[in-house]
Amino acid sequence: MSVEHLIVILLLVPFVSAGLIGAFLRRRGELAAAVSLAAAAVVLIGSLYLIFGNIREEFSYDWMTFGEYTVSMGFYFNDLAALLLFVVAVVGFLIHVFSLGYMKDDPGKARYFAGLSLFMFSMMGIVFANNLIMMFIFWELVGLSSFLLINHYYHKPSAAAAAKKAFIVNRLGDFGFLLGIIWSYWHFGTLNLFEMEALVGADPEILHVGIGLLLFCSALGKSGQIPLHVWLPDAMEGPTPVSALIHAATMVAAGIYLLCRIFFLIPPDAMAVIMWVGALTAVLGSLCAITQTDIKKILAYSTISQLGYMVAAFGLGALVLDGETGTAIQAGIGAAMFHLVTHGFFKALLFLGAGSVIHACHHEQSIYRMGGLRVTMPITFATFTIGVLALIGMPGLAGFFSKDAILYLAWANSKAVFVILALTALLTAFYMTRLWLTAFFGEAKSEAASDARENGWVMTGPLVILAIFSVLAGYEFMHPAIFHDIMMHVPHAEGGDFALVAGVSISVLVAGLVAAWLFYGAGARKDRLEQHRPAIHSFLARAFFFDDVYDWYVVKVQQRFSSLINFFDHIVISGLIVRGAAGIIGFVSLGIKSAQTGSLHGYVYWIFLGVVLMWLFVGFIL
Repeated sequence: MSVEHLIVILLLVPFVSAGLIGAFLRRRGELAAAVSLAAAAVVLIGSLYLIFGNIREEFSYDWMTFGEYTVSMGFYFNDLAALLLFVVAVVGFLIHVFSLGYMKDDPGKARYFAGLSLFMFSMMGIVFANNLIMMFIFWELVGLSSFLLINHYYHKPSAAAAAKKAFIVNRLGDFGFLLGIIWSYWHFGTLNLFEMEALVGADPEILHVGIGLLLFCSALGKSGQIPLHVWLPDAMEGPTPVSALIHAATMVAAGIYLLCRIFFLIPPDAMAVIMWVGALTAVLGSLCAITQTDIKKILAYSTISQLGYMVAAFGLGALVLDGETGTAIQAGIGAAMFHLVTHGFFKALLFLGAGSVIHACHHEQSIYRMGGLRVTMPITFATFTIGVLALIGMPGLAGFFSKDAILYLAWANSKAVFVILALTALLTAFYMTRLWLTAFFGEAKSEAASDARENGWVMTGPLVILAIFSVLAGYEFMHPAIFHDIMMHVPHAEGGDFALVAGVSISVLVAGLVAAWLFYGAGARKDRLEQHRPAIHSFLARAFFFDDVYDWYVVKVQQRFSSLINFFDHIVISGLIVRGAAGIIGFVSLGIKSAQTGSLHGYVYWIFLGVVLMWLFVGFIL
């Protein structure tokens, strides 16, 4: 089998799985789960063959032709694609396995697994796309998949509202992305990534800040950057495995991947904007996480914060020239993608660990109604602990290496951003330690927590595997097999700078741990920040009032403006213009109709009147 055929098969297998389940297996949940799992297994095996076989390929098929422009279904598999493909394939398969236990008794199991397969198909398309049109098509399919999976519990008003919110907010970012694609075609005359890169390489002055910022809008939506981050915490209404797959490890990381894929279209001025958006998102997400009580929403805001880390890393990178190949390389790609991969593993571990806890606690999600779980759920506790340590950057775990690479990049390029990201690291250690101490230590604080017991190996097995990756993914021996040439561009600190960055990193880690231990203690029953500093707690719990501002805009501005437009449409356009013109014509036609009597004498009089009027017109007017 040729590589070309293998890539097409990897793309089509989950699509066929989703189609089969949707068309024939809607009432056969067990069989639907088996079909979806088999598709994920095929994707995993084929992906590992591509990655470890060091196979790199490009090909395309003509799809549609509009005049002189042909839309191609183009595929390109390189080192960058290998990174995201590895995360999607491995994490996707493990979440399919975990879902067998988590969704065991769910009446909508078939619909759920159909959504997972559709999502896998959509993500594979983004990974392989070699042009912006194909990227945008699969980008929208990912949005559709996310909408369907967030809305899985559609009978709950909160889930339906969260799905709509995610869909609408992402449309805002995607509209900017679409404008960027249109402008790119008008500016470059092509949407093929290779052709655009060649044009930029021949004349760097051709770059335009507007194009770069519009294309960045894609990451604003999908990757939860301010001000379009508000959908991601609400998306936790979906099943927890969905949160692990879509809203932690893969879909939200697609915005980072896209930026790295099109780095040559982003000029330095746009990079500066991206850098600050990422840095501010990182610290905002970590501040909001401090006051959350829902275990999934804590992790959701943590995801927003870590995505900000990745975006800041990309914006911090500068274009450098590779002396051996003579090609331009964005130095931030290595750091951003390194953290994307490590984060994909330990955040998927944390979400699945949260899912294991929620499942055992009969779907209780408040950390202040848990407690004592380290004794009753030892495997979940141990693996969740590894995930926490990896996220906060404990030396020796994967998150330490990727986080410090970004911190060093910030130290070398912007001291102000370095301070913000170091503060974010401190806050991350603080709120994750709070979660860990409250949920797993002390005594059970509810009947659900008292009854909690460890889940079976279908659910704990993926936790163990993800915990292993959360430890090993940062080490050198993993790089040749998985990261290839991308890892050559991860910034490596030396000498005094290395000691300084590492010292700051470890110091803020210890400070966050100690502060959380002293402030909350083990197994706290109430939020002590809310008790002692209610004003600060209220401000942070409202997430800097982003949702309040948007609600005010929708109700006070958008709805009133739409009412005005509706009035203008019905009264002026439909009433006066459309119906008014029709009414005048009808009135005239009624008068003319009344003159048609069928009487010969009447017609003679009308003819005589017409002749007189004509004579008067000719004689006095002309």
